Amino acid sequence: MAVPEYPRPPFKPQQQPFPGKTEKMDPRPDHGERSYVGHGLLKDKKTLITGGDSGIGAAVAIAFAREGADVAIVHLPTEKDDAQRIAEQIREAGMQALTIACDISDPQQAQEMVEQVVADFGRIDVLVNNAAYQRYFHSLEEITLEEWNKTFATNVHAPFNLVRLATPHMPEGGSIINTASVQSKKPTPNILPYAATKGAIANMTLGLAGLLAEKKIRVNAVLPGPIWTPFIPAGMDEEEVKTFGEDVPYKRPGQPAELASAYVMLAADSASYTSGALLTISGGAAML
Repeated sequence: MAVPEYPRPPFKPQQQPFPGKTEKMDPRPDHGERSYVGHGLLKDKKTLITGGDSGIGAAVAIAFAREGADVAIVHLPTEKDDAQRIAEQIREAGMQALTIACDISDPQQAQEMVEQVVADFGRIDVLVNNAAYQRYFHSLEEITLEEWNKTFATNVHAPFNLVRLATPHMPEGGSIINTASVQSKKPTPNILPYAATKGAIANMTLGLAGLLAEKKIRVNAVLPGPIWTPFIPAGMDEEEVKTFGEDVPYKRPGQPAELASAYVMLAADSASYTSGALLTISGGAAML
């Protein structure tokens, strides 16, 4: 199948309150709703995806379902509509879908969420730590300690806590996939707190891969470059949205659907020797 002619900048100037809505984006992102074809690579897997209501998480949820996995989508309460749309895609693939409203930075909510997934699925084969928080700042003075702590609470502390909560319910061969970012290698100054958390996630991935090797649980991370998701109008300056993605060799942002296969590969049993990998997907941009 030929790769679609995906949209290129300039884009219409646009902004939304965080975390943003898919339906308000122009153009709408492609999550693989019409294009992703499964091959049974995740048959009978029980999977948990945070931030699975939109963007990269939504594309991964659709791909996992079409590969034969049951999928639990964790989302903020305000993102219920987006989550239900993705759940419909999962059910149309013939798989079980759970949608759970949860602020993952709240330890009590996180614990209750994991308990609910285990009660419904019996176990967790794959954990995708994808949910994150981002805000754009024009100067250092705008970055309050409250904002710094909030970003780390969602992007670093919560994923670590979910690993801690989920691993007792993961069998040998389980897979943890963290969404880091090219920001971990080439930080953008105006999103300093976010970039710093993604550096921490990349480092945590490597450490966890070593810690969990004895349990035969693999830990890897995907490092996306510029991807067209609600994060962009919700977490960037309006003027920068217009030119988003033009500075990579592909001259456009990637679509969520273009990352899904990476998560499928890392979740599949065929990647049994892949742990501690940081997989960059950045439209040809070199990241050392």
